[in-house]
Formats: sequence, structure tokens, C-alpha cells
Amino acid sequence: MNSVKVSPCRLSGTVSVPPSKSAAHRAIICAALAKGKSIIRPVDLSNDISATISCMKQLGASISIDGNTLTVDGSDIFNYESASLDCGESGSTLRFLIPVAAAGGRQTCFTGHGRLPQRPIGVYTDCLPEHGTECITSQGLPLTIRGQLTSGVFYIPGDISSQFITGLLLALPLLEGDSEIRLTSPAQSVGYIDMTADTMKAFGVEIQKTENGWFIKGGQKYKPHSFTVEGDWSQAAFFMTAAALGGEITIDNLNPCSTQGDKECMEIYSRFGAEVTTDTNGRITVKCKDLHGIEINAENIPDMVPALSVTAALCKGTTVIKGASRLRIKECDRLVAMTDGLSRLGADITETEDGLIINGVGSLHGAKVEGYNDHRIVMSLAVASVRCSGDIIISDMESINKSYPSFFEDIKTLGGKTDVIMG
Repeated sequence: MNSVKVSPCRLSGTVSVPPSKSAAHRAIICAALAKGKSIIRPVDLSNDISATISCMKQLGASISIDGNTLTVDGSDIFNYESASLDCGESGSTLRFLIPVAAAGGRQTCFTGHGRLPQRPIGVYTDCLPEHGTECITSQGLPLTIRGQLTSGVFYIPGDISSQFITGLLLALPLLEGDSEIRLTSPAQSVGYIDMTADTMKAFGVEIQKTENGWFIKGGQKYKPHSFTVEGDWSQAAFFMTAAALGGEITIDNLNPCSTQGDKECMEIYSRFGAEVTTDTNGRITVKCKDLHGIEINAENIPDMVPALSVTAALCKGTTVIKGASRLRIKECDRLVAMTDGLSRLGADITETEDGLIINGVGSLHGAKVEGYNDHRIVMSLAVASVRCSGDIIISDMESINKSYPSFFEDIKTLGGKTDVIMG
């Protein structure tokens, strides 16, 4: 892979972040399960979204792409004998589609790349066989499922990943009988479960919250719908960090009323001391002010930790981030990766079992750092450049294609200086 050189530079101006990857995954799946044509826009064809599109086609949906608009028709969904689904490196694609494919009752083989084959799927291999679906795996991928998923009560831990809950919520309405999801531990990333419920409702399917889970009425049908994908709060955090550390940036396509869990970053940057304002059009502006360390519980916002740790590295005082143990099983161990990268740049950062302790310093210096083939690591370290005394050279530049292919182009529109170093 190529590396990227990012030179010290104040970033300012207005930027539009990509459409929410989380919302797009859900909308594509719901549309593909509906009989008839749905329109989904805007969609950014990142590697993860492309994986979901490809997999839904393998499951029988017709999907055409015109610019940033998808036309999806699920009239022939599950009209096949067997399928092989390459989920790329997308954990959402894999975990959402295992129960969906099981609901179709056809034999399906799941494969993946990078760290995806090692990421946990034990929640499904534990519960699906109790409901008619055989799971054939030697731990991880490849995974082959066969047999018709049946309705009933599904016992699920809530503290591993909300993606397992979303997968079941998407699939269970398709079954003949009623089902229930009962949590055996408190749910984390609840905002993303709410997003799933909202998206399903838009496509005509409803679920009911219960005291310790959800009730899902069987025999429901997804209905075609024109769906608008809102801006991605998780990508906005990189620009919020850049602004908080030394600039003023307006993000013009976020939904302040979003159910995205990562919307919490707006409140977190305010607690750091940055000036965060919203105008009548919903545009979010972040402006540099004196920053100070804070405590952050990241249980519901694990994807925010890389960007937040960069902010913390340059705050006065100490920031403690906890509740982030799930970061160890992402595209890389993100706690290790951010500790390594920021340490090389001169930060005072210590890794804990479930988070980070960061003592703020006045400035960072340039260095060569590892991107760990992880889009969020590369983008986080790139925005650290606004408070560096020298260039940062980051490996694995292409990993941004997983979620935000135009990230460095957008950095340049804000005044940033980047150069590709051919690997």
C-alpha cells in the first residue's frame, strides 16, 4: 500500500461528510427485502457499502447504481439454491446478513478479508442452531449456514456488538411466527439499534421494545420506499478534532436529531472546551478554544475513540477514556494502534485494559506512523497534523476506501496539504 504525507496546516472552511455508512447498510438491506423498487440516496460507494450491495445481489436482489443513487428491487430475493457472500472487511455486512440469509432458508457461505475472519460471530453460532439453522465453521470465517431459521425466543448478550441485535431484528419479521430477543446483559451502542428500528419502520416493518429486549411480530413484509441517507456523524469527528485543535470548520449535512450514537461527539467536543454551535439549517460549526482533559465512557461510541484520543493528546490536563474494550477486535486493535501512533508523535498516552489515559502536551512533532490498515487510524493520525511541528507520514493510505474514499480530497478543500508516497 501507499503512504500519505500530511504537512502541518490549520484547517478551516465548510465540508460535507459522506452519507452515513450505518444508515446506508440498513436501508440497502431493507430495500432488498421489499418486493418492488426502492430509491436510496445519497450513497457513497465505500468498500463496506459495496460489499453489502454485492451480497444483496447474491441473495437475489436487483441493484443498479447511477451516481450516488441506488435503485433496489427485492422481487427475486432468496430465489436461488445456494450463495457465496464475500463480506470484504465489513463487520456490519457479515453480522447483519447471517440471520437475514438464514431467514431465506438457503445454504449460504460467508467469507471475508483482513481481520474479518477472526472477528467474533459466536453469538450466532450459539443461538441460530437452536432455531433451525446449522452453522458450519472452525471458528470465524468461512461460515456456511443451512436450514430454515425458525421463530422463537433468542437470548443475546448486549455487551458484545449491537450488530448482532440488528441482524436478528432485520431477519425475524420475515419468519412465519412471532419472535422475541431477550438480552442477557445491558445493550451497548443503543443508538444504532434505534437506527435499525427507524429504518425498518420506514420500509413498513415494526418492532416493539420490551423490558429486556424486543418483540418482533412474524409474517411482516418490507415495502418499497424512497430513503434519504443522512450525513455520517462518525466521519464528522475527524473534522471536529481538526477544528478543536486549531481552526474553524462547518459541517453542512448532519442531522442534529439523528439516532446515530456517534452524534454524542458534539457534546463531547463541547466538554473538551471547543465552541460547538448549530444554526437554523442544522449546520454544525466547531471552533478552536482552550481545551482541557475530560473523562469519556466510550461504551456506546467506540468508533469515536481514535479521533477523540487525538484531541485529548493536545488538551491541558488528563483525559481518561474507558469502556472501549471492543476496539481490540476491530480492523486492528485500535487501543494499541492509537497508543503507538500518538506516542511516535510525542504524545503522553498509556493503554489500559479497556481504554486510554492521555496527559495533554503542548504540541506534537512529525514522524512516520503505522496506519495498521485501518481507516479510522489513518484519518485520526492525519488530523493530528494541525498541531505538529513536522510532517506525518502514515502507511496504508488506501484503507480509507473502507468508509471515506474522498477523505484526503476533503482535507485539501479545507486548506490541508497532503502528498501520496508510492509504496
